[in-house]
Amino acid sequence: MKNTNLGRMLRYYRKANMYSVKQVVEKLSREYDTNISPKTLYSWENSQNQPSADLLLMLCRIYKINNILEALGYDGAPEQAPLILTPEEREIILKYRSRKYFNSAIRKLLDIED
Repeated sequence: MKNTNLGRMLRYYRKANMYSVKQVVEKLSREYDTNISPKTLYSWENSQNQPSADLLLMLCRIYKINNILEALGYDGAPEQAPLILTPEEREIILKYRSRKYFNSAIRKLLDIED
């Protein structure tokens, strides 16, 4: 049974990580000694075929997917697209959390109601 969410998820996370299909194929070859063609990756993203469980796990590592069920929309995941943070965004959030004194000013600047 094919899961069309899987193809959409793979495409979403590839693009969210700013990888081209060629880059993903090269990473699979270089990091996992696994060779696939760009056409194969496209077929997975278009839900024409699906990767094996091993290849899916490799892609999850490349795309930094920690919870595959949540990424596929299961397990009580929010209905909106998953939030993927860049290292810079993560640093901003951590600094925001550590500086409680400035939180109200930042919220006002961002026009977020308290």
